Amino acid sequence: MMSSFLHTIATLPPGLLMVLGALFVPFLPKMPRRIWMFGLILASATHAWSIDYGQHLTASFLGLDLILVRANEFTKPFMVVFHIAAALNIIYSIHANCRTTETSGLAYAGTAVAALYAGDFATLFVYWELTAVTSVFLILKGGSERRLGAALRYLLMQVVSGVLLLGGAAALWSQGGDLTIGALDPMSLAGGLIFFAFGIKAAFPFLNGWLQDTYPEASISGTLILSCFSTKLAIYMLVQCFAGVEALIYIGAVMTLFPAFYAVIENDLRRVLTFSLNNQLGFMVVGIGIGTELSLNGTAAHAFAHIIYKSVLFMAMGAVKLRTGTTKATELGGLWKSMPLTTIFCIVGAVSISSFPMFSGFVTKSLTIASTAQEGYLVIWFILIFASAAVLEHSGIKIPYFAFFGHDRGYKVKEAPASMLVAMGIGSLLCIVIGVFPASVYFMLPYEVTYDVWSVGHVLGEFQLLIFAILAFVLLMARGLYPPEIDATVLNADWLYRRLAPRIIMAIFRPIWAAYQLIIVGARSILFDLIRISTSSFKTTGFVSNTMSSSFAAAVFLAIFAFMLAFRFLNM
Repeated sequence: MMSSFLHTIATLPPGLLMVLGALFVPFLPKMPRRIWMFGLILASATHAWSIDYGQHLTASFLGLDLILVRANEFTKPFMVVFHIAAALNIIYSIHANCRTTETSGLAYAGTAVAALYAGDFATLFVYWELTAVTSVFLILKGGSERRLGAALRYLLMQVVSGVLLLGGAAALWSQGGDLTIGALDPMSLAGGLIFFAFGIKAAFPFLNGWLQDTYPEASISGTLILSCFSTKLAIYMLVQCFAGVEALIYIGAVMTLFPAFYAVIENDLRRVLTFSLNNQLGFMVVGIGIGTELSLNGTAAHAFAHIIYKSVLFMAMGAVKLRTGTTKATELGGLWKSMPLTTIFCIVGAVSISSFPMFSGFVTKSLTIASTAQEGYLVIWFILIFASAAVLEHSGIKIPYFAFFGHDRGYKVKEAPASMLVAMGIGSLLCIVIGVFPASVYFMLPYEVTYDVWSVGHVLGEFQLLIFAILAFVLLMARGLYPPEIDATVLNADWLYRRLAPRIIMAIFRPIWAAYQLIIVGARSILFDLIRISTSSFKTTGFVSNTMSSSFAAAVFLAIFAFMLAFRFLNM
């Protein structure tokens, strides 16, 4: 019986076991539920690790040849970090004991893992939409008043992405091509539709508003889970279909640059992290666009490290929100006294994202930046260097400074719950291990890593960049030139559909609505007048019901008779 069960698991696409197992999560008590979820993740990871490169499971459906399981050299690093993130999410969420979050989070992670192994666009579409459906509950469980609107906008953008993906797949099919996932031309109809489908989830410029709009509105655990999967799945698919497309270099450069400015002036620190997330995705997109072995290694390695150190930062801000009820910079400060461990873990995440030597970001982001210089994209290299310095400012310094140091607000709170501390501790340890032993990630990368991240020139150059960025922050703060924290929400591309679109719609439909109201009011007035006249006429003293003289009655009869004769004559 056990061998039959194991054989069934082995035939399922990786991750699908987590999706199916999530159906039982709401019905299990607390401790068995934890064991069950960890068991599912471990079984899924073990199964996925055993899959070799190539095509393994196919099926036919309605005349379509589906590739349910296919792996290549890029699959393993994404698969491993997705399972690590899923496990950290479970540990971190223990304090909440929320069945909805746990069920949704496990199913969401499972669909993302399964999507990595999809070998055709039809199969990918199913998982693509499932990631949207399973993750929207994480936003709905948020405590803010704006969560419903944010969830609807999030679902709308994810569905649009799915529709574009389906349209691209249909265009491929109509052209006589198969649906196998592979290199596409973004200038073709099918390639263009799929390019924008991936671009929405990868948060391309002008398509990224949903990211900052929705992630901070999710629950404390939900924001963490959301930060791990959808955008990295899009990065993985861009690698599969559009590696070497030069346009991605410039798209990625814009992504690294502009979110940094928004992050500097944003007040909500969880929104700062979503702008920072968008910025970090830009480095990965640049690596995909360059398309060399070094740059693609950099994309895969950076995605791996980014999921972990960004999780640590989101976990720290989640702990702050749990204890203080806010993550607004204008309302925080001095928490290092009450939450020393959370402070330490946050600093580890901050120095990791800032690419300090001996931490994960240093040994992963460097591969992409080096590839831009090697391929002669010097302007792009300069932009990435500038963006790296900006990362230190808005995530490396701003997050820990305003939350844990800065102005002491006098908070007397408890340290984060034990489960949160354990999850943050594991994530921080991984950041250090990757930074000290980069081979722990490099061995999973698609190509051999020949770039020496520990060269003296590279290390000294990184230290100089970091030191000057720190000095700039100190001088700006000392002279009062640093942008003040304002208690307001900074809109990015979401301004297009949260502000501009409603105004355009109202400008178009307001005259139509006014005319409609005028017609309705006029018709109602005429109707009421007719009813009043009719009522008045049929009263005891009215025109119809009033007592008439015989001569008046004869006159009326003769008038009617004359009208009838005239009508008859005209129709002879």
